[in-house]
Amino acid sequence: MKQIFYILCVLPLAVMAMSNGRNTESLLRDGSNRFTAQMFSEVTKTNPGKSVILSAISVMPPLAELALASVGDSHDELLQVLGTPNDDTTKAVFSYANKELKSAEGVTIKTANKIYIGKDYELNKDFAAVSKETFDSEIKNIDFGENAKAATEINTWVEDQTNHLIKDLVDPRSLGPDTKAVLVNAIYFKGTWADPFEKESTKDQDFHVNRNKVIPVPMMYRKGHYDYVESDELKSQIIEIPYKGYQASLVVVLPRDVEGILELEEKLKDPQVLDKVMKSSSRPEVIVHMPRFKIETTTNLKDVLIKMNVSKLFKSDEAKLHHLLKNADDLYIDSALQKAFIEVNEFGTEAAAANVFDGPGGSFVFDAPEPKVFNADRPFYFAIKMNSLTLFNGVMYGS
Repeated sequence: MKQIFYILCVLPLAVMAMSNGRNTESLLRDGSNRFTAQMFSEVTKTNPGKSVILSAISVMPPLAELALASVGDSHDELLQVLGTPNDDTTKAVFSYANKELKSAEGVTIKTANKIYIGKDYELNKDFAAVSKETFDSEIKNIDFGENAKAATEINTWVEDQTNHLIKDLVDPRSLGPDTKAVLVNAIYFKGTWADPFEKESTKDQDFHVNRNKVIPVPMMYRKGHYDYVESDELKSQIIEIPYKGYQASLVVVLPRDVEGILELEEKLKDPQVLDKVMKSSSRPEVIVHMPRFKIETTTNLKDVLIKMNVSKLFKSDEAKLHHLLKNADDLYIDSALQKAFIEVNEFGTEAAAANVFDGPGGSFVFDAPEPKVFNADRPFYFAIKMNSLTLFNGVMYGS
């Protein structure tokens, strides 16, 4: 009999502790940066020439839960993609991450986890304890046979956790009597700029989608001091616009060439390149022209994860999720989906995602240097970062 197991995920991370001589903070940073670079590459390949938003880091917690529920080659495959060497490290990393995100200052970061299980099933006792302790997951029995009612309940929960930005995540047709469990993880981010743009200064300006296509976009304007660097390696200008509290920021990478975004995407396959380039940033005065924009993207996570060498979870004879439910060893993942949303405006940024599986004074006078000009009038890469972690990232093509 076909066993269907869904992931509905979205959550991010941050870390600390010790494992095999390595700090879990570095394990998470390196693992999440690598995972984010791989997922971003696969999503942009699937959506050529389109604006996209995704939360790669939010896919990691449900994968970590599944790693703790699995055995054999499936278990090892998941640990490999997460970048954690063993179960104890996985627990330490994600437990700390869950607490760290809730302590963010100046911005709203809301994460939530819930496991829905079939009405006649029960979580394995050990897995239930780990899920609660590590991921702070809620657990609820539900009748998947009443698929419309079950989908409505899950979708309502997702909407509530994402400030109603993510709607209709689960299609009722995807649920049924054979569905045994649904993992739902959600992330919501809202940040106000440390120095807001003036709404009165926003005006329609040309945006060069490519050399042959120009469209009007509402272009925000502000002049101020920002972390800024011009990179020959990335052939781009990079600016970091902080949110209140200065723990989170929007990083924008603007290619010099109108059609330079494809070359930039190739370079961003290196998970360390952007952080390396940003180390040489300074804080000059910058004239910023930034589009006001909204993006919503639905990503087939199953296709993406298979391309990232996570495939055994989707095979009934190889998933081996033996530790998840009592008396239900034949579970596997039938499908996985992510919906993500972002809005950037004069006041700040709101983002969410959900997956089914954001001059010195004195007595001397000097000539002030000319301010830099950052005019985002062509396709660019963006990322919402908290400390060293990327919560959301994507590409803006003007529409």
